[in-house]
Amino acid sequence: MDPDHPVLCLDHGEARIGVAATDPVGIMAHPVETIQVKTTDAIERVVELVAQRQVRQIVLGLPLNMNGTEGPAAIKVRKFGNLLKKRLPEIPLHYCDETMTTMSAAEKLHQAGRNAKKQKSIIDQAAAVEILNNWLGQNY
Repeated sequence: MDPDHPVLCLDHGEARIGVAATDPVGIMAHPVETIQVKTTDAIERVVELVAQRQVRQIVLGLPLNMNGTEGPAAIKVRKFGNLLKKRLPEIPLHYCDETMTTMSAAEKLHQAGRNAKKQKSIIDQAAAVEILNNWLGQNY
């Protein structure tokens, strides 16, 4: 098994965090769950998922502005990333541009006959899959 896998990916949002992961060898990305931020300690849930899945790396979607700069949303994601690094110092954390991933995920769900607006938790997971696939394509 590749020592760099499996990889967990997070699509961080104000209300929800979409979670995706690779298979143990890092070939396929698949949806895992949606963390409800208001009712769940997101950092602790990620720690649990890392342990359960024997995660070797974490990818965190970074919401860049269309011109590539970081705005308030990216600052919030980096703060979350810093909390994760403190809690999981042994797990490498990578940021990946998440620009357009939610739109891409919504389009794919629509093509599959799913209504993304009515299934927000699914769209968050699908966006995390998109981010993870983009990161895997850039790094492997």
